[in-house]
Amino acid sequence: MENQNKAGNKANARAWKNAWTNRKFRILTIVCSSILLGILVSFPYFFALIELREGALLNDRLLQLIPPNDVSIPTFIVIWSMSLLLWIRCAQNPSIFILFLCSFILLSFSRMITILLFPLNPPIGLIKLNDPLTSIFYGGTNTFIHKDLFYSGHTSIQFLIFLSLQKKTDKIIAFCASLTIAVLVLVQHIHYTIDVIAAFFFTYLIYRLGKIITSY
Repeated sequence: MENQNKAGNKANARAWKNAWTNRKFRILTIVCSSILLGILVSFPYFFALIELREGALLNDRLLQLIPPNDVSIPTFIVIWSMSLLLWIRCAQNPSIFILFLCSFILLSFSRMITILLFPLNPPIGLIKLNDPLTSIFYGGTNTFIHKDLFYSGHTSIQFLIFLSLQKKTDKIIAFCASLTIAVLVLVQHIHYTIDVIAAFFFTYLIYRLGKIITSY
């Protein structure tokens, strides 16, 4: 087992060394990392602005059939478990890393645009989703954003993880996680049904664009 781990570590290091010798990979990594940092810094200001706006209250027939419940714990067990799997695969495979990084940036810009263009008030019965780690990027550990609705960030990120992973078993797990999160955000009433459906559509388009940009 120890020899297998050493061989795996050497293979990972070799894969990253080979990727770093590629000029396009180096440029994309540096540029995208810088853009990501800028996005994370801007998030608290952007979402603070969003919270001040009034938006439409949608008549969501499906959501009305689902009694609101606090499912914060299972939601973030899924989210952070999949995040850990993603980072392991990124460490093993630089092509997964650069694809997810670039696609995540496109996803973030896309959501900021759609949130600005389609102001919505939160669904009736919304229950605050408690996650002290993610909340840091929204303005503080006690901050919860209600109006970042169209489209669902939780669902889209999980679906992007599914699209980015390569191994069959990983993809099956990630696809199940995407569907699970899609259901859980509806159960907690933090999104409308259209937010969740649109997440799959937009994320797939962004993934295809990310593939084109990161091919090397």
